[in-house]
Amino acid sequence: MDIKATDLISLFEQSLSDQPQRDFDEIGVVLQVGDGICAIHGLKNAVYGELVEFEGGNRGIVLNLEPDYVSVFLLYAHVPVAELETVKRIDGVFKTPVGMSLLGRVISAIGEPLDGLGDLGCDQLEPVEAEIPGIIERAPVDEPLQTGILAVDALVPIGRGQRELIIGNRGTGKTALAIDTILNQKGKDVYCVYVSVGQRQANLARIVGLLEQNGALAYTAIVSADSSESALSRYLAPYVGSTVAEHIRAQGGQDVLIVYDDLSNHAVAYREMSLLMRRAPGREAYPGDVFYLHSRLLERAGKLESGGSITALPIVQIQSDDITAYIPTNLISITDGQIFLDTKLFNNGMRPALNIELSVSRVGGDAQTDAVKSMTKALKLELAQYRALLDFSQFGTELDAVSQRYLARGARAVELLKQAQYVTYSFIDQALILFLLKNDYLDKLEATQVKEFAIKFANYVESVYQDLYEDIKQSQSISEATLKQLHSIAKEFTLLFSSKQAK
Repeated sequence: MDIKATDLISLFEQSLSDQPQRDFDEIGVVLQVGDGICAIHGLKNAVYGELVEFEGGNRGIVLNLEPDYVSVFLLYAHVPVAELETVKRIDGVFKTPVGMSLLGRVISAIGEPLDGLGDLGCDQLEPVEAEIPGIIERAPVDEPLQTGILAVDALVPIGRGQRELIIGNRGTGKTALAIDTILNQKGKDVYCVYVSVGQRQANLARIVGLLEQNGALAYTAIVSADSSESALSRYLAPYVGSTVAEHIRAQGGQDVLIVYDDLSNHAVAYREMSLLMRRAPGREAYPGDVFYLHSRLLERAGKLESGGSITALPIVQIQSDDITAYIPTNLISITDGQIFLDTKLFNNGMRPALNIELSVSRVGGDAQTDAVKSMTKALKLELAQYRALLDFSQFGTELDAVSQRYLARGARAVELLKQAQYVTYSFIDQALILFLLKNDYLDKLEATQVKEFAIKFANYVESVYQDLYEDIKQSQSISEATLKQLHSIAKEFTLLFSSKQAK
């Protein structure tokens, strides 16, 4: 067939002007692999946090960028990766499944179900790293998040949107306090997310069973990366939990409570990853950016002007009551207060073992109902005086009558603040119990009778004076008229209690 030269030229021009039919994938090659991390050459345009896919089916996250290679941590430990295996970028970041269907479920850090209940039923995926709301988008913390624990709600109150650190030695009841707080959210329109990092599977199974038994699993999502998981899974778990909490908050401005148990294991996982990436170790061998690791996590908590809040209860474990260690001091500076659980108090039978001197809430009375606030004035000072006098009395010094009265009153206050695990009080019961202490109705009782008297008094008011009880519940405060009525009820109940004791 005869083709003219002008036709050939036009064909060449057309072919040169046509766009490529598809973009070429950027391909890299695995240079070295081991300990869940591999070095990849050839991914010149890869970015930090990007997801890559291996020829054998595994996936990984880019977490270090060097001139000649990138360091990628593997998501799946059970999928082998070999040297010289090809890798391609997929132009995306790691995302986790989110949705209300996660309530009542236990998932891994990579979004897989761990409870044997089948598919999660979540079609939506969201990145685990999110933009943090700015100052203008946030609202003041002024609504209480009731833990149901008298010592906490009275002395170091927590507000919705607050970040309150739970700190203490091993075996002082840190997780127990957080679980009690989750149990107390039943019927209060607060959803919960529990993140387990570096814990044993047996501990997690016990907690899941406990939540289910008390009807709390229905409003709680659990993210787990146990001690047998890879360092990457333990690193990702808190961010996955925070993403799940943010999605729940966005559903009509919901209030969410998230517990990180615990961030000392999270920091250890990040230290392990950093050392594998040959980054320079700093204080206690942690990398210099470990502060940013937790600050960008906890800053995602807060109360929004548009509605909804995320309240964070991070847990950190210390050794020998040393709160000056690197990770605890970082977290204390990031959070809005701390609940310090003391080993000495715990061993002396104080539950919860709350150290009043070292515990603080930077939100304070703004996160309390008026009913409880009006009954807690000077309580912290009285307990501090009691501790000081108790230490002084151990020298065998004879105390004057005033000091002895302070000691007796402090001992009753301590007995009143003791609380069994998995037992929580409403703010009305707390206000009624503290009313007895403030107005000296417990002074004539034996210290062993104080707890029984206070609980029975609260039950008496609820059952016999239901209108009064309901009035306090609705107004969240105690008026002068209500206070006057409570005095007459307390005198009436004291006579009933004394007569029963006499029998």
